[in-house]
Amino acid sequence: MHDTDYDIVVVGGGLAGHVAALTAAETGASVCLLEKGPEFGGSSIRSGGGLVFAGTDLQRHAGIEDSADALREDLIEAGRGKAKTEMVDAYAGNQLETYEWMRDVGVHFTLEDQATSRGVARAHLTGRGIATRHLHDRVARHERVTYRSGAEARRLSRAAGRRVDAVHAVIDGTDCRLRAGRGVVLTTGGFARSAELLEAFAPQWVDAVKMSGKYNTGDGIMMAWALGAGLADMPYVAASFGASVARYPDLALDPDEEPILLYPNYVGGIVVNLDARRFVNEDLTYKIISKICAEQRGGVAVQVFDEPIFQLSDDRAVPWDFKSAFAAGLVKRAGSLEELATSLQLDAQVLQATVKRYNDGVAAGNDADFGRPMRYRENLGGGLIATPPFYGFPTRSGLTSTYAGVTVDGRMRVLDVYGTPIEGLYAAGETVGGFHGAGYYSGTALGKAAVFGRIAGREAARL
Repeated sequence: MHDTDYDIVVVGGGLAGHVAALTAAETGASVCLLEKGPEFGGSSIRSGGGLVFAGTDLQRHAGIEDSADALREDLIEAGRGKAKTEMVDAYAGNQLETYEWMRDVGVHFTLEDQATSRGVARAHLTGRGIATRHLHDRVARHERVTYRSGAEARRLSRAAGRRVDAVHAVIDGTDCRLRAGRGVVLTTGGFARSAELLEAFAPQWVDAVKMSGKYNTGDGIMMAWALGAGLADMPYVAASFGASVARYPDLALDPDEEPILLYPNYVGGIVVNLDARRFVNEDLTYKIISKICAEQRGGVAVQVFDEPIFQLSDDRAVPWDFKSAFAAGLVKRAGSLEELATSLQLDAQVLQATVKRYNDGVAAGNDADFGRPMRYRENLGGGLIATPPFYGFPTRSGLTSTYAGVTVDGRMRVLDVYGTPIEGLYAAGETVGGFHGAGYYSGTALGKAAVFGRIAGREAARL
């Protein structure tokens, strides 16, 4: 077996892993960053590129008053009382410093114009995968960080004093033991690509289209679990509404398909099922809509919108880039609702009646069917879906992340089933559970990768 000594070994080369590795290296620690696949990035390369921060300079320049305390309250509410308070406090208390650190090392942010579902514009956009790519460039140049791809971590080992002191991995076909003098940080992502773990913890999403990193098979969770780590939030694993359907109306899943998320519904579009009828309040979170969509015929829906909404396209984040989705053939366009229905194989009369009923509700200021707030009346042509051309986006539920994992404390120390820290073992990003609780605040998946990665890297390097 090939042995190598480092101060810190970070397992998983996504955003959390890169932040943890660079943070630890800043303290003077020697770091090895392992990536299972041939390329770095994991889910962070595929994501829309928005991170939630509060109290930033960009918010102040936009005239937005925000604070860590306000964010904390909203995170607790979003978790529906099930989020671990210590983890929410860790996020709220460290997010601004993390933002400023990322900005200082060269990550460029812009503030999303649209407010989140909590009513405050907090999504700080970097572009798809750009933050991770930028940090990887820094990793590649850092004298104290060794990056190894094609490195599959298999298990952790403990010293006689029960401290986690090494990672056993296969690197380019060679069995290796990477000794970690100060600690190991697990940032391997979730388990959206593990049929075994999905069957065990979230069988309802086994057949959902997979949108996470291709190597997110729960390796870090399993390695920590083998040492007695506790698990959190497993009952709340949920897919995300808004995943594209490239082979509509065939609906067959293509293993080579690279679906995207798109959200015209959050700027005024409506959602109909294959019977051309609305079935949900379109302003609900995409985690809640996802479950309702999965219960519709075929598990598929169509987002219907018009030209004013299409013109809100924003290429800074994938979910709002309607024009690129149209250019890719994922969004249909027609001169009338009847033509749109025909192209989507929907009943034209039913779709026209559905849109008319919705528009009547907008005009009356009341959605009698699903109670959607009529907050779009002040713009977008008065909130009516009435200005041609019309657009249709076939969509279904996609499993972008599992949002559940090992239990940790506010220092990102992995805890065993009794709540005792497993000495020398830390985790960050999607590998951890307990932060989201029973809900999800949009933008906190990437946010917690960065914030918790920073905490984990700092704590693991602590002498």
